[in-house]
Amino acid sequence: MSDDIHLLHLLAALIFGYLLGSIPFGVIFTRLAGLGDIRKVGSGNIGATNVLRTGRKGLAAATLVGDALKGTVAVLIAGRWGQDLATIAALGAFLGHLFPVWLGFKGGKGVATFIGVLIGLMPLAAVVFALIWLSLAYLKRYSSLAALVATAATPLVLWALGEPKMAGVILILVVLLWWKHSENISRLVAGTEGKIGQKG
Repeated sequence: MSDDIHLLHLLAALIFGYLLGSIPFGVIFTRLAGLGDIRKVGSGNIGATNVLRTGRKGLAAATLVGDALKGTVAVLIAGRWGQDLATIAALGAFLGHLFPVWLGFKGGKGVATFIGVLIGLMPLAAVVFALIWLSLAYLKRYSSLAALVATAATPLVLWALGEPKMAGVILILVVLLWWKHSENISRLVAGTEGKIGQKG
């Protein structure tokens, strides 16, 4: 395969992943349920955490699954033509969720889609991510802190598993995810971040 053809395949995988990742399940599900525009509720975010603020746990769970699965599906389909295409599709899906063209490039924070692409790329790394997240969430009661630490550890886990190229791409996702969580980080530092199960 020539370099030009390989680049075209990578670009196709990136675009394919982006289009799947940009499907705004939170917006779609809340509108179908007659709850209006989720972007006008709570934080204005399109992800499962904000959907939960509508009081509809089922919708929040569906949003979480949808946002994760679009990443997994993008990776698995692109992966039929090689690991490089799977990894680039993962990047595309994540970018699509964060910057969906249908919503003026204003999307979610990416945790569910991050988990989804990780499941598709390296299930063992996804298990390590889940263990770190669950442990920190239980001990500290901060969902955002658990997600930030678990994502930061993921490139190291992938490197240790012998996937340096994949680790490099996932590191890009981590940087973007941390940037999208800048307000959460500020609140964690200030001690004002809401804890899991905290009312009001």
